[in-house]
Amino acid sequence: MNNPLEGIRVLDLTHVHAGPSCTQLLAWLGAEVIKIEEPGVGDGSRTEMAHRPGVDSVYFLLFNSNKKSLTLNLKSVQGKQIFKRLAIASDVIVENLGPGTLDRLGLGYEDIRDVNPRIVYGSIKGFGSYGPNAGLKSFEHIAQAMGGAISTNGESGRAPFPNSAYIGDTGTGLHLTIGLLAALRQRDGDGIGQRVEVSMQDSVVNLMRFRFVDSLVGGEPVARDGNRTGGRPSMVFPCYPGGQDDYVAIVTGGEAWDSLLAIMERADLIGDERYATAEARAQRPDEVERLISEWTSARTKQEVMATLTEIGIPCGEVLSTIEVLEDAHLRARQMVVEVDDSLRGDYLTIGFPVKLSANETKIASAPTLGEHSDEVLSTLLGLTSEEIASLRSEGVI
Repeated sequence: MNNPLEGIRVLDLTHVHAGPSCTQLLAWLGAEVIKIEEPGVGDGSRTEMAHRPGVDSVYFLLFNSNKKSLTLNLKSVQGKQIFKRLAIASDVIVENLGPGTLDRLGLGYEDIRDVNPRIVYGSIKGFGSYGPNAGLKSFEHIAQAMGGAISTNGESGRAPFPNSAYIGDTGTGLHLTIGLLAALRQRDGDGIGQRVEVSMQDSVVNLMRFRFVDSLVGGEPVARDGNRTGGRPSMVFPCYPGGQDDYVAIVTGGEAWDSLLAIMERADLIGDERYATAEARAQRPDEVERLISEWTSARTKQEVMATLTEIGIPCGEVLSTIEVLEDAHLRARQMVVEVDDSLRGDYLTIGFPVKLSANETKIASAPTLGEHSDEVLSTLLGLTSEEIASLRSEGVI
């Protein structure tokens, strides 16, 4: 069974999070992804947050499954030559290095386009390659701050805080993947590659666009109101016995409100003009939240979800990260999978969220540093074992 991107070769010059999340998606879709890493050092996430000395961190494993690893010193003349030869034999290059890094090495888009006009060259930058802030560096929280996400997150009257989902990093990787696939599709027609650029700030703004509705209509910044998004009553309610994650999310709008009142044995309030519409409930958020919380607080989140979903009211338990990893539904959908790894021990990881009916994605372990150097250089460039040994002794690989 062929995978969608089988036959596509990707040179992966990314590190840490945003870039690797993009190239991992390409690998999951069947592309051959060759991760280029500095000899003896590798991607910094291999050691960041490492839980055992000498073993790649779970952080690295989460973002680099299904890839190959080639160590290559891009500061050396031979390393640059090897990279350009690999670029000629490849379809895509992805990088998220600091602004101007690859241009200074002579490996920027124009340099590679000269040797392979068909190359699709993907770049992630904090603020892009043009505009007043081009050249500035960015990280997750900076992207969220500059994209408007942090300003809307938090409680009224208190300092804002970031969204715990990494929308700046993973969100940017998702956007770049979409752009690369579109560029490859266009290349199928005209035979010409192009550069695809996504900035982290741009990505966050796009993911935030629903939150701009009130600002676009009223010309005012969106207020922080915690779970009372847009001034409406909370959709998150406490459950028994009151632990850190003993909560449920309930959609209380439309017909669900009357059904909710009935199941809570408050049918006396059905049709009450104080609560009959979303607008009316928004005027009394404290009362609405108290009504629902009195009922949910006497039941576990599992009981609340089972009761409400049975009668068609949308409801979901607030799952802790451990509960997500143990969730039977996610296990059934291969979103939490166990990977066989003889060197580092078998481990749990997150699976591929896109399900294609004609394809099956098997999650493979992330590569050890330089694991595929000999294979890549001999197979793609025809180097002999003696030539590879010489490159290794000279520190090129």
